[in-house]
Amino acid sequence: MLLRRGPWPWRARLPPTPGARGRTPPRPPMPRVLCVKLCGNLQVYQSHLYSTVVPSDEITVNYKHGLPLITLTLPSRKERCQFVVKPMLSTVGSFLQDLQNEDKGIRTAAIFTADGSEFAASTLMEILLMNDFKLVMNKITYDVQCPKKEKLSSEHTTEMESMKSLIHRLFTALHLEEFQKKREHHLLEEIHHLKGQLQPLEQMKARIEARSEVKTNGLLWAGLALLSIQGGALAWLTWWVYSWDIMEPVTYFITFANSMVFFAYFIVTRQDYTYPAARSRQFLHFFHKKSKQQHFDVVQYNKLKEDLAKATEALRRVRHSLYLQTQVEEFDEKK
Repeated sequence: MLLRRGPWPWRARLPPTPGARGRTPPRPPMPRVLCVKLCGNLQVYQSHLYSTVVPSDEITVNYKHGLPLITLTLPSRKERCQFVVKPMLSTVGSFLQDLQNEDKGIRTAAIFTADGSEFAASTLMEILLMNDFKLVMNKITYDVQCPKKEKLSSEHTTEMESMKSLIHRLFTALHLEEFQKKREHHLLEEIHHLKGQLQPLEQMKARIEARSEVKTNGLLWAGLALLSIQGGALAWLTWWVYSWDIMEPVTYFITFANSMVFFAYFIVTRQDYTYPAARSRQFLHFFHKKSKQQHFDVVQYNKLKEDLAKATEALRRVRHSLYLQTQVEEFDEKK
């Protein structure tokens, strides 16, 4: 490479300046130009630009403003589409539904773990994005790699939990009345439905109870008649047939036999022989026997009654809360 000083390429004559009496103005200084001459053959060097290009069929997961951004190619339109995911609110089912709504050509869509287990539709997207997964659309499997989120510091985590708790309390305070009214409407519908199911069972139960009551009362009167006959027979034998000296041992053994009967009742039932308890036991015996004959489901009836009692109690609490809230609002208005 040789360096030389180049000459002034051209000169221009300037007109004489008025008042200079025809004298030629001074020449401007000669600029120095650096000329570069290449010796040898001219070599051309080509520069190459390198960049990472995402394949057209790859699914990427990025985080933008703290929210996951899933980018994929729609099968029908062959266009890249981005889906913003709300991890705490969106589920796998809602995400797949968004895919099918965006591209009607997606007939089947499912998400599987790396080992091939399918995610349930109710799984939160926050849990899904913790590890890599496979997205299957129209029997085509795409491997999705999820970037690892940076762990928050303990102080930041505490602030986030406090913020979530505050938002939850504000949401509860703003929507409590609306939620309670919806709850009241739902409980009223549930109670109406339970009463509709219980109505035929109540009618059948009333008929069975009436018949069981008749049989139980008949059995009690039969027992009274048997004791009356026994007393009359002992009196007749004592005063008209035999004397008291002969009948005294007989009455003793009859009393001892009755004591053995009562003791056997206790061994079998594990209950003391009292007239109310014996009557209730005999009534239930007749009731269950008659229920089997008429195909009355006692277990289902008891379950419906328990559900009705729980719903009624829940409705009472909700209405009590609404009443208190109404009283507070009226008190604030009077102030």
